[in-house]
Amino acid sequence: MRSADSAHDAAAVWDIATPSRPGLLPGVSMAGFRARTTEFVDLDVVPYPAVTVAVDLGDELLAVDDISGRRQNGSVVVGLVPSGVRGRGRDIECLQVRLSPLVAHAVLGVSSELGGMVVSLDDLWGRDAVRTQEQLRAAGSWDDRFAIAEAALVRRHEAGRAIEPEVAFVWGQMVTNRGGVRVERLAAEVGWSRKRLWSRFRAQIGLNPKRAAQLVRFDHAAHRLAAGHSAARVAAEIGYVDQSHLHRDVMAFAGVTPTAVAVAPWLAVDDVAWAAPEYLSTT
Repeated sequence: MRSADSAHDAAAVWDIATPSRPGLLPGVSMAGFRARTTEFVDLDVVPYPAVTVAVDLGDELLAVDDISGRRQNGSVVVGLVPSGVRGRGRDIECLQVRLSPLVAHAVLGVSSELGGMVVSLDDLWGRDAVRTQEQLRAAGSWDDRFAIAEAALVRRHEAGRAIEPEVAFVWGQMVTNRGGVRVERLAAEVGWSRKRLWSRFRAQIGLNPKRAAQLVRFDHAAHRLAAGHSAARVAAEIGYVDQSHLHRDVMAFAGVTPTAVAVAPWLAVDDVAWAAPEYLSTT
């Protein structure tokens, strides 16, 4: 169970800013983070049903490491279901953007290539990434930064390729049912074969349908655990076969036990940074 102290300790590390008005682009959430301490920060990244863009705005380099030991410095994009990813740095200041997979497909121009990868934002956006980061660093307030980031996202979304409506529908059903869906039924509903759905979904979302549904269910379970509910209760309420099934799923996604996930620092600040899960948007 997450204690009040763990949430307080995590929140005490960060000054967190959120947009003062709703965004123009559905499926996008943003938050600004500034470390309150000069001590070195080393945090596990808990998988989430969204592609994450972290724009480094501080004087010290933000480093993100993946399970293979590869390190990306500065602004990065973290694909769905990253494995063993950690954020490290000192005096961190960054803008974090969470993109629904439906939006990420158009905004980033890649999906299946990301998978669980961590890649440099410069590699995906080129000169546009450099210009956007310069504007964000020069901005006088977080609201100005949110507006600049939103304008860049809208511009790239309009120029990008929209996701197929069948794939969007399947993702929406997964979210609505918190991962409790059968791929065969969804394929039948959109008039596709299971093989075609598997292929098109994987190409545009970055995961196969089964894995994506498991990710949505895991995220719901993780937040229930962080809210203080027991593993047994969470397993029963969310549709796991039993507590052991929940344990295996959490270990597979996060690499730690349900008890450890419940006190993960990023989850402890989620209610502050992300008022509403952006992946809930299906438009």
